[in-house]
Amino acid sequence: MTAGFLELTLVVLVAATLGLIVRTFKQPAILAYMLTGVLIAIFVSARPTDGELFKTLSELGVMFLLFMIGLEINYSSLRLVGRTSLIVGVAQVIFTSIIGFGIALLFHFSFIQALYISVALTFSSTIIVVKLLSEKKDLHSLYGKITIGFLLVQDFLAIVILILLAGLEAGKGLNANHIALTIVKGIAIVGALFYLGRKFLPLLFHRIARSEELLFLGALAWCLGVAALVTKAGFSIEIGGFLAGLALANTSERYEIDTRIKSLRDFFILIFFVILGSSLALSNISGLLLPIIALSLFVLIGNPLIVLAIMGLMGYRRRTSFFCGVTVAQISEFSLILAAMGLKLGHVNAQIVSVITAVGIITITVSTYFIVWNEELFRFMNNALKLFERKNKKEEEAMGTEFNKPIILIGSHRVGQNIAASLPKEDLLIIDFDPDVISKLRKQGYACLFGDSADKQILEKSNFKHARLVISTSPERGDNLRIIAEIDHGKNRPKIILRAEDEKDAELFYEKGADYVLMPHFTSGQYLGRSIAIDPELKILEQLKNKDLEVVKRLRKDNGF
Repeated sequence: MTAGFLELTLVVLVAATLGLIVRTFKQPAILAYMLTGVLIAIFVSARPTDGELFKTLSELGVMFLLFMIGLEINYSSLRLVGRTSLIVGVAQVIFTSIIGFGIALLFHFSFIQALYISVALTFSSTIIVVKLLSEKKDLHSLYGKITIGFLLVQDFLAIVILILLAGLEAGKGLNANHIALTIVKGIAIVGALFYLGRKFLPLLFHRIARSEELLFLGALAWCLGVAALVTKAGFSIEIGGFLAGLALANTSERYEIDTRIKSLRDFFILIFFVILGSSLALSNISGLLLPIIALSLFVLIGNPLIVLAIMGLMGYRRRTSFFCGVTVAQISEFSLILAAMGLKLGHVNAQIVSVITAVGIITITVSTYFIVWNEELFRFMNNALKLFERKNKKEEEAMGTEFNKPIILIGSHRVGQNIAASLPKEDLLIIDFDPDVISKLRKQGYACLFGDSADKQILEKSNFKHARLVISTSPERGDNLRIIAEIDHGKNRPKIILRAEDEKDAELFYEKGADYVLMPHFTSGQYLGRSIAIDPELKILEQLKNKDLEVVKRLRKDNGF
């Protein structure tokens, strides 16, 4: 039997079993994956996760995750939050490293050990945050875009530090020629991919998108090919994945690519978390419990407070600042790489690596709950967080302080865009938390509110209680239940149309008072069936086709394709 097959089977079986258990208790799946690694490290003498196969699969998981991050970032998507991301990313790294350095010195670590620990505490895990935000469907929200922006700033700084350490390793001192050559190669690769992403790739992938299998294979070949090229140039496979995704972000097929790669990513990323859990079980933390607890508490509480303070001073609402803050309450995979490189160079000993590893596992586990339950945490701490909010907030809308439109549409992506296209602009107010969507809609003459429908201030500002019709295209059960709860169910209340993902949610929404529940697969089937029924000669199909093509052309034009 092929080497590694039985080991891989064992890991998947244990992870699937634990995943079923944690899902039953409504816990994050990441917890099951890390627990799998712990159990295997303790009870299996020949640990399968030590093999090259698992290390390769783990690297592929990180690569595919960053590939999908790149797909989400088209070339203008961070303009509205780019400056914020840069300021928050750099400021958070500076303040966290200074405070972390002081804490490490209090526990009598040497200067160089404290320096490694403090730098390790500054980087948050892009892998964890993106996976959880993707599951919550918050990647396109304002806080999601800001978060991804400053995480990329952190990752860039981490890569620079690792390059400097690589120079130290090669020549026992800073190798300026090596560093300069690396920078030049990086600029050349990014420039070439940027050009291909603007001029060539959209045309290529538009042609191959006619075949689902070819689209998947083409995207996979592009990702692996770019990653291989980048590794040959001296960079990591993870950076290659991100750049490959970024080059495809300007293609109209990026959503389809994202959908097809997602399952592949989830399988490989499972191995990453299993290895991480295994490393905790093998760490020697005897006599280091107090510094581990203190440093973990600083990351879990101090890091979010630093981001809250920075964003509050910049004029963001406490809700946006808090959601961004809780995403940095863990340390990164780069922190573990940094510790391992420090050990290899002789700068730190195995105990320091164990401290950083233990802090990583603790903070990753706890912060997962912070991100998953961020809405509930915010409501609990709402009054206390007023301290971090200025009176003149950056997120105040430029288009007046109150709206009075008869129709309110919440969410304007695929379903919402088609609804908006059929309604009169003068009667419509659109609420969306994607700054890119809001910018495009305003240029098209729509009245818009930039924010999240889960935010009470946004709902009050929209004056939705006095509207004639409220439509939510969000599939999130919690958001839709909050909308129903906020509407006074009196005689003159607005009609409510909500979107459901499945029949169970549809029944729940009807029970709570929705007037109509939109299920895209169900509604489209009804529409097509009725159209065929009233026209036995099927002449209506030509009309439907022409109408759909007009909408597709308009949407492609609006989205810049």
